[in-house]
Amino acid sequence: MSARPFKRILLKLSGEAAMGDQDFGIDPRMVQRVAGEVKAAKDAGYELCLVIGGGNIFRGMAGAAKGMDRATADYMGMLATVMNALAMQDALEQLGVETRVQSAIPMASVCEPYIRRRAERHLQKGRVVIFAAGTGSPYFTTDSGAALRAAEMKCDALFKGTSVDGVYDRDPKAHADAVRYDSISYGKVLGDNLKVMDAAAIALCRENDIPIVVFNIREAGNLARVLAGEGRATIVGGAN
Repeated sequence: MSARPFKRILLKLSGEAAMGDQDFGIDPRMVQRVAGEVKAAKDAGYELCLVIGGGNIFRGMAGAAKGMDRATADYMGMLATVMNALAMQDALEQLGVETRVQSAIPMASVCEPYIRRRAERHLQKGRVVIFAAGTGSPYFTTDSGAALRAAEMKCDALFKGTSVDGVYDRDPKAHADAVRYDSISYGKVLGDNLKVMDAAAIALCRENDIPIVVFNIREAGNLARVLAGEGRATIVGGAN
């Protein structure tokens, strides 16, 4: 991947990225390692905001599939994202990085409510902002929440940290002959139903011309390498 002049990025992490090698919950060592990568990117001059999923604690779709009311299950999933955001905030602040958590569901005792202008001001002051609770509404994924916040914050790119090193034509974990793309258009991702992010998130990034950079966050130091144009990643962008 060649380097691009990104200045402000939104880093989207799955809840599983906070889980490490555990089957459930939060692995403080993994959170601390990712926090170190975020700090390194900030020290390199990037403005960063984060969105972290909640699948390591509770996944709304899974709850709904087992008979729960979908809206209730989604709200529970949003609360899980707040827990992950607070864990990441703690890890970052232990490293000396000023961090603010803003939740789309107001909970003033533990974090700020989401206010776009306040978030913008935090970024201008060099703070890392973690957006929690998705969009604040059920039936939307944290991918959609990440795309929405990236658009609102006028981010230059949305970086999605996953467990694979880019976008493939099919699941590389299940198919040894899966083909990896260095770059791919929004339209092909949507047309081929590639599982990069949900369709609403892809469409929102396309409408706002926000490239999506998919890379492996589980590989130590990879965020810095990808930002420098040296790591393996797939860039999703372009009209066709």
